[in-house]
Amino acid sequence: GAASDNDLYINQAIVFIEDAIQYRSINHRVDSKSLWLYRWYYSRTCQWILSLTITVILALAFVEEPSSLTVTSDVRYRLPAWNPPCGLTESLELLCFLVFLVDVSVKSYLIGWKEFWKNKWLMAYILTLIVSLADWIVSLSFFCRESVRIRRILRPFFLLQNSSMMKKTLKSINSTLPEMASVVLLLAVHLSLFTMFAMLLFARTKDNQQDKEWVVYFRNLPDSLTSLLVLLTTANNPDVMIPAYSKNRAYSIFFILFTVLGNLFLMNLLTAIIYNQFRGYLLKSVQSSLFRRRLGIRAAFEVLSSLKETPASAQQSCVSVGALLQVLQKAEMDSRCKQAIMRSLKMCSCDQLSAAQFQKLFEELDKDAIKQHPPSPEYQSHFMQKMQFAFGHPCFGYLGNVVALANIISICVVLVMDADKQPSERDDFFLGAINCFFILYYLLEMLLKILAMGLKRYLSYPSNRFDGLLTVILLILEISTFAVYGFPHPGWRPEFMGLLSLWDMVRLVNMLIVFRFLRIIPNMKFMALVVTTLLDLVKNLRAFAGILVVVFYAFAITGIMLFKGTVVPLGNTRMNWIVPGLSFKFLYFIFKVPVTLGWLTQEREKKVLSWCSAHSQAGIVYCLLYVLSVHLICRWAKIYFVAWWLISSVIWVNLFVALLLENFIHKWDRRCQRESLSGIEYQRTVELMFRDVLEEPTEEELMEKLHQHPHLQLCR
Repeated sequence: GAASDNDLYINQAIVFIEDAIQYRSINHRVDSKSLWLYRWYYSRTCQWILSLTITVILALAFVEEPSSLTVTSDVRYRLPAWNPPCGLTESLELLCFLVFLVDVSVKSYLIGWKEFWKNKWLMAYILTLIVSLADWIVSLSFFCRESVRIRRILRPFFLLQNSSMMKKTLKSINSTLPEMASVVLLLAVHLSLFTMFAMLLFARTKDNQQDKEWVVYFRNLPDSLTSLLVLLTTANNPDVMIPAYSKNRAYSIFFILFTVLGNLFLMNLLTAIIYNQFRGYLLKSVQSSLFRRRLGIRAAFEVLSSLKETPASAQQSCVSVGALLQVLQKAEMDSRCKQAIMRSLKMCSCDQLSAAQFQKLFEELDKDAIKQHPPSPEYQSHFMQKMQFAFGHPCFGYLGNVVALANIISICVVLVMDADKQPSERDDFFLGAINCFFILYYLLEMLLKILAMGLKRYLSYPSNRFDGLLTVILLILEISTFAVYGFPHPGWRPEFMGLLSLWDMVRLVNMLIVFRFLRIIPNMKFMALVVTTLLDLVKNLRAFAGILVVVFYAFAITGIMLFKGTVVPLGNTRMNWIVPGLSFKFLYFIFKVPVTLGWLTQEREKKVLSWCSAHSQAGIVYCLLYVLSVHLICRWAKIYFVAWWLISSVIWVNLFVALLLENFIHKWDRRCQRESLSGIEYQRTVELMFRDVLEEPTEEELMEKLHQHPHLQLCR
């Protein structure tokens, strides 16, 4: 009946408006049951469960064998790690797979089967789940003793497919790869030519003492190529040139030319090309998001204009104010935007809204979130008014910055004076007394600012919250220090008591005081602009951070499988061997990995052989085989590490720099167009940063797209 149709139209409008708010596609089923399922799926509870599931399945790698649940990664000192029994992590995995199965089923149903076959991400999602479940079954059949688990490498995909922004980023990276490949090829040519020159320059001679460069770095083609590739990363600079430079200073010209051409020209040229190809990526993405928002709002207008209460005599489509109010009350949206739209509706004298008026109302979603600070208290007393003027004046804040600088300088002076003293010779009286004086000043400053500004206005400024929080923590630590160790006095070196020693407490207080000095940033205009720009980028570039996690995770898991148990401690010597299967959990290891490879294949062989010579004949045979296996493994490992270097350092870091430059330059150029107003803060997102350069979609584009909707039949 008419009532049920009206309810359906209202629910459709609610969902379309929520899609517009979240920049979601509207190409999904729009019948009553599907709309209920759609809103349930995108509810905070369901999305929270999905995010938690992704976090859990990614975190399993830190618990599974080889476990990372140890304080230190050094094989000489760490205790045996706890390894979960077979079936524990597998049970958690199965629960995660079930959640993902529900997720992909709901997504596939909501978009419809015709759209499903066009969606490559969903098909890849199902394929990943099938492979993961098959690998999970294999694990159980082997009682968790299998060495290779394919599903662990596939886990980052679950994070990737859950973010539309990460998918767009990958698509853009894919379009940038051909241009990057040309520069990488040029880099390979540069590397190959200089490798040939190096092998000719540092060829073997009759004098073994003069052949150190050949022995260590340029013995053959693979070693020569590796040495120069590592030099391109500057990880072995200047070690690689020392033997040749010691022989003849002129050899330095070769290394200088290689470094200048490779690092200063080609690597920076790669950054420039990536920036040139990638700089329009975010703008295109935001333009697409704007189109989705406008399309969602227009779809809501079209379904609301189909309500039975709409006047039939109207020459053009229109929506009643009452219907829109009904939709707004049920829609999930920011309270600020909702209140602003409702205020505009109450001020509107008409009962019906045209498409242009309807769209204009929802432009409130595109505006900056303006945060106005509460007013200062109004004191009646003339004395209090003078106090308020004095302690609310910017000069009082500048005085606080000067005092904080004096505190930092005094700490530096005391630390320099005590740098060479033994702990038993150190007197903590001066540092303790200085800290006590300055912390009392910080407390007084905070209280006077609260008196002048009022508590609500004081807390409305992020810099004040930062300053006040650190002041309270410093006060608590100082009181705790006095309660445990008494007041400062000459020769103040009491015995260890409580959780921390006196020196630990003093060091902690000093670190917080140094950290508190960052309060000066808001008072330095251009520094504040740089910092706020970087903070905005950090908050809004979650897609890049997510892909970075995916890359790190995939290479870490691959490294664990490839190099697990490759290098282990020998006998009782407890030599400092690196175990890549565990070191990959800490990932910083990989950045300097070419040096580690050369180190393993050269220096470690000598140490192992010297250990072997002191043992039995059987031990010598074992050691020789061991060195040979490590040597071969390390040669093949170069491919893995070069791939990591290319993807992480060469491609990914340059992409990140390009995006940072694009956003930073855009905001820096606009700094004169919008200065921060007194008492007002603008909370910007990436979409709002580019709002003034985006193009509004036309009426024809919106209607054409709506008529292509696979599940929505419009009346006109």
